[in-house]
Amino acid sequence: MIDRCDNPWRGQGLAIDAPWPCDDAGAVGQLLALCPAHAPTPLRDCPDLARRAGVARVHVKDERGRMGLGSFKALGAAHAIAREAATAAEGAGWDKALTGRTYVTASAGNHGLSVAAGARLFGARAVIYLADTVPQAFAARLEAKGAKVMREGATYEDSMAAAESAAQAQGWTLLSDSSWPGYTDLPGLVMEGYLQLAAEAADQIDAAPTHILLQAGVGGMAAAVAALARARWGDAPQIIVVEPAAAPALIDSIRAGQLVDSQGPVSNMGRLDCKTASMIALKGLSRDADVFVTITDDQAAAGAAILADGGLATTPSGGAGLSALLAGLDLGPEARVLAILSEGPEDA
Repeated sequence: MIDRCDNPWRGQGLAIDAPWPCDDAGAVGQLLALCPAHAPTPLRDCPDLARRAGVARVHVKDERGRMGLGSFKALGAAHAIAREAATAAEGAGWDKALTGRTYVTASAGNHGLSVAAGARLFGARAVIYLADTVPQAFAARLEAKGAKVMREGATYEDSMAAAESAAQAQGWTLLSDSSWPGYTDLPGLVMEGYLQLAAEAADQIDAAPTHILLQAGVGGMAAAVAALARARWGDAPQIIVVEPAAAPALIDSIRAGQLVDSQGPVSNMGRLDCKTASMIALKGLSRDADVFVTITDDQAAAGAAILADGGLATTPSGGAGLSALLAGLDLGPEARVLAILSEGPEDA
């Protein structure tokens, strides 16, 4: 059963004391043009998925190969660090622009990889806090990128509290992919980086989609893609945000008309298992998204298995938007769907 909430705030947005998400990918593209690891990721036309879901077309933006880091998160924290390096690099080489700086964050894996890669590229250090539930494979990948890994707590929220405390105690720079009162500048730059995947998809697709499916944890990627989609295509596409039933941070806040903490057990959609939404993301999605839905862990696992059988191996998190479609989200036979395959499988 898919829980659904039509957004009553569509077009106006909730009155939240936070900036709106950026909708212009120009600055991101200019920085990425300087990066030898950057290349656009593919937009795949998936007729078998379309037939199975009973829709006209399914386009999948495949982020599994993004900059060698395995997910769209490569665009976020590394972009924020690069923006700071661009300011600091005058008179020094890029590789030493941020020498002496330490970036600290909490992560379920992919955001931490982006922090680690960005910090190492510009001469900084990275310290990444992980909850006990984050797979050891992600910890090993972080360490391979030069990050110091710390384990703290049973949930993402526990590890974020530890990262924030460490930043205050050590004088480090906290680089979260979420935002809260008094902390919006760096998360805004992280979200701005995600605009690149949306801009690429908009350029690659042959006609505007009728529906866009966006999985969400704290909501940064979903809000960035939704903002650019509205700027590019106006009100035409129906934007649907998909969350775990165990972590309904956005749908609960939309129903409450304000930012609220959600409750739930640990989800197999680990990268989406966030109980509190980003303020910037909630503000943007309350204006730009049409519908919020949740799916169960079983639905996410079933969808990931179908995707793997079709050559699109991912995690329950990475395929959550498509899993909602495969679980019976009825969009009609004429629907032209754009979805994001946001990460590769955990054993990749």
